[in-house]
Amino acid sequence: MTLAETTATLGIPRADRPEDVGVSGKAIVNFLRDIEQSGNEFHSFMVIRHGKVAAECFRAPFGPQRPHQMYSVSKSVTSAAVGFALSEGLLSLETKVRDLFPDYTEGLVDENLDQLTVHHLLSMSSGKNPSPLYNKSNGDWIEYYFRCPWYAKPGGFKYINENIYMLSVIVKRVTGHSVRDYLQPRLFEPLGIDYPFWETDGNGIESGGWGLYLKTEDLAKFMLCYANNGVFNGKQVIPEEWVKLATGYHADNSAGVELDTSAGYGYCFWHNGGCPGSYRADGMFSQFGIVFPEQDAVFISTGAVAVEQVARDLIWRHFPAAFLDENAEQTEDTSVPNLKEILASSPVEMPEPSAHCQTEQLVDGKTIKLRKTIFLNLIGMPVSVLPLAVTYMATEKAGNIDDITLKFGEHECAFSWCEGAEKNTVVCGMDGHYRYGTMRLGSIDYTVCCNAEWQNNNELMVYIRPIQAVAKRMLRFQFNANGRVTVVPRSTPKTLEITKFLVINISDIVNAKGAMKDILGKIVLKTLPKIVEPTLHGKIAQQHH
Repeated sequence: MTLAETTATLGIPRADRPEDVGVSGKAIVNFLRDIEQSGNEFHSFMVIRHGKVAAECFRAPFGPQRPHQMYSVSKSVTSAAVGFALSEGLLSLETKVRDLFPDYTEGLVDENLDQLTVHHLLSMSSGKNPSPLYNKSNGDWIEYYFRCPWYAKPGGFKYINENIYMLSVIVKRVTGHSVRDYLQPRLFEPLGIDYPFWETDGNGIESGGWGLYLKTEDLAKFMLCYANNGVFNGKQVIPEEWVKLATGYHADNSAGVELDTSAGYGYCFWHNGGCPGSYRADGMFSQFGIVFPEQDAVFISTGAVAVEQVARDLIWRHFPAAFLDENAEQTEDTSVPNLKEILASSPVEMPEPSAHCQTEQLVDGKTIKLRKTIFLNLIGMPVSVLPLAVTYMATEKAGNIDDITLKFGEHECAFSWCEGAEKNTVVCGMDGHYRYGTMRLGSIDYTVCCNAEWQNNNELMVYIRPIQAVAKRMLRFQFNANGRVTVVPRSTPKTLEITKFLVINISDIVNAKGAMKDILGKIVLKTLPKIVEPTLHGKIAQQHH
């Protein structure tokens, strides 16, 4: 499976200046500076008003033609597939889930299951309680869903990824097509979205609640279509009735612990507490598609901010205030003559040039063998060149880095390694410039940009960023006496930041309240980063031929 660059066939019109569509250019610059100064890793953003792009920013190495990992924004797209199926009479909101799965539920006596409907899946009120730690590389996901425990009878809100996977399976069962194939003539083609990459289960069924990759403008088209009651480019694409239904209020999530996760939930769309009246599609690590109905505006962002409320608070500091009141007399010139140049010159980071050192001669071309971490293999989370943010929900796990070789050139270093049966080589720039290439891990091909630098005579840093994903991997090699080598893996978003996110939602992972929740949270914060990113130990084994 390949995450290829794609070219849109139908773009959103661009305004010459933000002010031409009632957006403050100065507010856009202030937003960008806030991103830079706060250190929050936004990869791209796009501001749309009155159907035109007012401003867009792609922070290198991210660009407009590369699909980006969407995480739970996938849910909103799966929800749209259900909307089409409803409009075509293939389903109803009251359809009983068990009736669609006689091969799994025949003879299963369960009063809660008898009540479970498509509405409950869409609104995250199924009552089902699958474990977030379930290893998706094993077993039948459908079977697991029906056999996993209930937290309550259907009707109470709890955010469960697998609810939307089940909707993906349902779409396949009632239409005879996968979600992507079903949406291709109905949604993707009318919006000018190339057939997207979407992670699947072992049977080729899209994961539904995660795993979709879209370009920033693809997400913008999708959200703009919702903002316009299902119309795009003058054509009714998504049924208007479904747009109103999906973005309404269907579940009470007021028990949520954050401002924007407690203001109401629709059919895979969130209502925003930080900007009442607006709603969003939302993906982990701050992938956002936000609709501002009162301002006729849409905001899109991709990024790698683990605690999403931090990213949303940053957005609320500037939006919707950036949208000008066009009925009022403008007393200030908000234009920025060189705005496009400013937006084009804000990279996420730039690699540093590196000097060479004597250790290169001792390790060049030799094989480094690493010991496996047994515990991480037992729980299905082996250390990979792909960071945890990319692999933790993957169907096929990469992992167990081994057989490493480093070959040094004048301005670069070739880093080769194995993970299971998959072997890769990437070239890392050492002259202050990335080297671009590809790697294949977990049966998925990624475009990567890489660099390396010596920290001192015995310590080498290797940086690998899969550009379509949110995360970057850093590997610190320490070359010790007697050919011994330690490798310290780290990543962005930092595992500690991901852990903080998990602690916020720990009551959803384990049944803990009050003081016990606080105690478990402290334990998780202290131990989890060390567990999932342990120091790896190895030795230079032999000359590589």
